Amino acid sequence: MVRLTLDLVAKSANQKNRKEESITQYLKKITHLNFSNKNIDIIDDLSLCKNLSVLYLYDNNISQIDNLSFATNLTHLYLQNNCISCIENLKSLRKLEKLYLGGNYIAVVECLEGLEELRELHIESQRLPLGEKLLFDPRTLQSLADLELLLTRLPKLWKMDLNGNPVCLKPKYRDRLILISKSLESLDGKEIKQVERQFLMNWKASKDAKKNMKKKSMLWDASTPPSKSDFESTHQRIPGYYSPPQKADREA
Repeated sequence: MVRLTLDLVAKSANQKNRKEESITQYLKKITHLNFSNKNIDIIDDLSLCKNLSVLYLYDNNISQIDNLSFATNLTHLYLQNNCISCIENLKSLRKLEKLYLGGNYIAVVECLEGLEELRELHIESQRLPLGEKLLFDPRTLQSLADLELLLTRLPKLWKMDLNGNPVCLKPKYRDRLILISKSLESLDGKEIKQVERQFLMNWKASKDAKKNMKKKSMLWDASTPPSKSDFESTHQRIPGYYSPPQKADREA
C-alpha cells in the first residue's frame, strides 16, 4: 500500500529547485503535483500544500476521494483510471474547472452541484458490472433527465465526455443536452457547432409554438358557448305534419 503523504511529496522534490527553503516553505509554494502511475492507494493529509492548483493522480489504485478539502485553489484534478466508486468530498473545491474521472467504477454521478466553476467533466468508460447503468441521481432511473438538471447547475461547463456509458444511447441524447446547456461546446469528443445549436433551437421553438397554438385553440373552444347554428347542426330536427280537418268537421 502506497500513501500519498507530505513526506513523499517532500522526498520527490528536486533539491536544486528548493534552494535554501525549508520543507514547509517548499510545500506551501507548490502549485503542481504529479504522482500518476505510482501505485498510490490513499490520499493522505496534504494540507500544507495550500496553493496547489493542479493534481495528477491518474493510473493509480485510489478507491476514495479524500483529504482534499484544503485544496481550495485546485483548478485541475486528474483521477482517471483508479478504483473510485463514489464521487464525494469535492464541495470545498470551489475553483475546480476540470475534473477527470474516466475509467473508474462510478455508478452514480452526484455531489457536483456546488462546483460552479467546473468547465470540463470527463467520466467516460466506467467499469461497471454487466447490466448496470451509469445514473445521475440516486433517487431515480431517469438518468437523462437528471443529467439535464445537473447541467443547469453547472453554467460554465463547456466540455463533457460520457462516451461508453448507457446514457449516450438514450433517444435524442445529444440534442437534448445541447439545448439545455448554452455553455457546452464539446460533447463526447465532438464539437458542438453554432449551426447545429441554432438548428435545434429553431426546431424547438417551432415545436413549442405549435404546441402553444394547439393549447390556445383547445382553451378557446372550451370557453366559447355554442351558437344557434352549432346547436341546430348537432341536433336532428323532428319534422311536423299538418293534418287537414275532415269533412264532418267542416260541416259542423
